[in-house]
Amino acid sequence: MAFGRRATFDTVREVAFGGVGAAYAALGTATTDYTRIFSVFNSTDADIDISLDGVNDHLRIAAGTGQIYDFTANKVREDGLFLPRGTVFYQKRTAGAPTSGALWVQVTYATGGA
Repeated sequence: MAFGRRATFDTVREVAFGGVGAAYAALGTATTDYTRIFSVFNSTDADIDISLDGVNDHLRIAAGTGQIYDFTANKVREDGLFLPRGTVFYQKRTAGAPTSGALWVQVTYATGGA
């Protein structure tokens, strides 16, 4: 059996602890396709907020943890939820500045045919 889509991994978006500030800053570039799965990992020693509009807090990633968001689990076709093309992930610290580690986002698209 052949499926018409394949997973494509985008370049990792990453910022070292020193680049995590008190105000929202873009974490890498905008997505170029519909995001099916993304993960956020925080190896810093501070909690970090993630925003999808650069203004509002949407996700809080605790220090030393990560989260995976799979919008299209068990879907083969073009149904399910997606993040739109052009999504920018923004990051800021919740309180004190981190002193070690990094924050990164990994994005997976579905492209092409088998």
